[in-house]
Amino acid sequence: SLKPVKRRGNRRYYQRHDVLTIRQIRDLLYEQGYTITGARQRLEGETGRNEAAISTQIVRQVRMELEEVLQLLRR
Repeated sequence: SLKPVKRRGNRRYYQRHDVLTIRQIRDLLYEQGYTITGARQRLEGETGRNEAAISTQIVRQVRMELEEVLQLLRR
């Protein structure tokens, strides 16, 4: 979700990732013909996939580190 920082005069300041999200939403709505609900579901699905990919990467890294520790213990 978009959460811009509000400053003086109630002006909103967006971070880079917010701007990228806005562009993606605009593309889904106006270029690809998604409804607002469909665009929201698509974005939520991508977030879930990204989190799953990051989790998989973390598991691989931990496994490699544990295998290195095991090799050190066997010496």
